[in-house]
Amino acid sequence: MPPLRFAANLGWLFQEEATLPRRMQAAGRAGFRAAELPFPYACAAPELRAAAERAGLELVLINTPPGNQEKGDKGLGAVPGRQPEFREALTLAVKYAKDLKCPRIHIMAGRVPIGTEQEVVSTEMETTFVENLRYAADILAQENLEGLLEPINSRITDPRYFLSTPQQAAAILKKVGSPNLKLQLDIFHCQIMDGNLTQNLKTYFPIIGHIQIAQVPARHEPNSAGELNFPYLFQLLESMNYCGYIGCEYKPEGDTLKGLSWLHEYWESHDLQHGGH
Repeated sequence: MPPLRFAANLGWLFQEEATLPRRMQAAGRAGFRAAELPFPYACAAPELRAAAERAGLELVLINTPPGNQEKGDKGLGAVPGRQPEFREALTLAVKYAKDLKCPRIHIMAGRVPIGTEQEVVSTEMETTFVENLRYAADILAQENLEGLLEPINSRITDPRYFLSTPQQAAAILKKVGSPNLKLQLDIFHCQIMDGNLTQNLKTYFPIIGHIQIAQVPARHEPNSAGELNFPYLFQLLESMNYCGYIGCEYKPEGDTLKGLSWLHEYWESHDLQHGGH
């Protein structure tokens, strides 16, 4: 059974450092060998690529640009009438992914517009998302990239996000029918919406392209107080021969480095030096 590989999400970890290049250096010093850069777009891609190389990090995930965050956008994939903006955002994400040598892009679905009727949500928004994902899948295939769909829980994090459960994501992926589109399963969101993690991991394993973790409900370190037994979940993923990355997308309770005891314990239990590469 291969040991699991962890990636530091630099939108959440190492906030002690003000810039992405400095966060990359901090992650590398902490022993990480991979990182997620959810929103890299404020920095030039060549600068980020150089910083990753200096830090010894593989960049494994970026998000599509969210749109106009001041107006409440959180992605554009499923938002009717904004297909041209979605395509522009995708073009930029693909350029960054290629420059950063990052193989995966999380295609953000976006929020249900305020005042939208449920019937429109379930039909028009899904139709828009499927149409945009088919377009994206073709573009990504040409560049040898993988697109990911991440359900975000509607109970704690974002009640208006269009994509909220693995079941919904799996149904959309089936409609799109593209092998280079996969499920991004964030265990935090999945537990809040559905629980039943063992069975959900087994059910959706064939379509999972990336996993993220955080304790529930406070979204802190995996070994912080909460509902989830991460040593069990890690053993389960090992037994399933999961060989992708696990993104550490949590809010440190205090200092990021001091909160990494769970990761050092995992490495030590598997006789790994740092990230195991």
